[in-house]
Amino acid sequence: MTTTARGAGGSFAGAQGTVWAVLGGVALCHCINDIMQSLVSAIYPLLEEEFALSYAQIGFLTFAFTVTASVLQPLVGVVTDKRPLPLALPLGMGATLLGIVTLAFAPSYAVLVSGAMLIGLGSAIFHPEASRVARAASGGRFGTAQSVFQVGGNVGHAAGPLLAAFIVAPFGRSSLLYFTLGTMLGITVLWRVADWYRKRPPAPPRATRDQGVASLSRSRVMGALIVLGILVFTKNAYTSSLSSFYTFYVIERFGLSAQQSQLMLFVFLGAMAAGVLIGGPMGDRFGPLAVIWFSILGVLPFTLALPFASLWGSVVLTAVIGVVISSAFPAILVFAQELVPGRVGLINGIFFGLAFGMGGIAAAGLGALADARGIEYVYQVCAWLPALGLLTIFLPRGVFGTRRL
Repeated sequence: MTTTARGAGGSFAGAQGTVWAVLGGVALCHCINDIMQSLVSAIYPLLEEEFALSYAQIGFLTFAFTVTASVLQPLVGVVTDKRPLPLALPLGMGATLLGIVTLAFAPSYAVLVSGAMLIGLGSAIFHPEASRVARAASGGRFGTAQSVFQVGGNVGHAAGPLLAAFIVAPFGRSSLLYFTLGTMLGITVLWRVADWYRKRPPAPPRATRDQGVASLSRSRVMGALIVLGILVFTKNAYTSSLSSFYTFYVIERFGLSAQQSQLMLFVFLGAMAAGVLIGGPMGDRFGPLAVIWFSILGVLPFTLALPFASLWGSVVLTAVIGVVISSAFPAILVFAQELVPGRVGLINGIFFGLAFGMGGIAAAGLGALADARGIEYVYQVCAWLPALGLLTIFLPRGVFGTRRL
């Protein structure tokens, strides 16, 4: 992977500045990885018709994929903190490729679940180590680097339903094979990224631990991490309700076709990509705490209004909700990384794992709730989830609140 940016002293950015070529490479592969992930939920209407699935079975598909990813990601993080394994990145993309092939030819629901779990395995390997590479290439702009990395994933999530609407819906499940070309590209790029990571100049040693973090007791740090975990749950439980069931909601409430419902989902997922891109630089500029307040609690009025909105009102509200709520994750991740210095892999694994796992658990529970009470009731309940953003008051102040990370 060629580096193009240079630091102030004239050396390549691998030592001092931001290595944009590497960030672009991991962002591209994050996009590819998350296109494959989002295809799972994007083809739910097609799978529902072909296999006569219930909402609970659809929710369990999301659960199988996300729990596989969430359980394994912290384990990958612990291992790579001791010994970074960048060459695992192309291998993870290979597992995703096998998952897509499995979904394309699955003859039964059980095999569909296996394909979803293979894609979850690929994500579990990819996210902690790719996020570590993004931080290594950040040149100290940690929030911006996480935004660039994560916006690739959000673009992938947004593109997945659009591609499903115009490729998979008209041509059937076997057309998923076209997407293996993307995974092959990802394997090639990740091989180059892994080569850069292995050959990069070593990071300068951290002379002393951050004094702000050192002033916090172990119990205070653990309490802050728990609060951050709850905020991740709040964000991902709500976004899971939209990514898994929003197509069914707009079909039932507004009488849209399956293809039109995919376009509605694309609006929300595209707005999430924009929010992630905004959130990281805002965190570098104003501090992650301010972004977390703005994102988690600030979205509450819009989520409360969504169940009562018209068709076009829903389009506008989901766009606003997507931008605001998604801006939090880069700030949450950087906040957590700085709370526990030197354990980047573990923190990445835990928080990416939480993002997947909480979303999966929520999808399974919300699917059962939708079967019992109806899909519109799900959104009336979920509208209150961002109120948990009030827990931000328990995060440390004076250490990160005004500090530019």
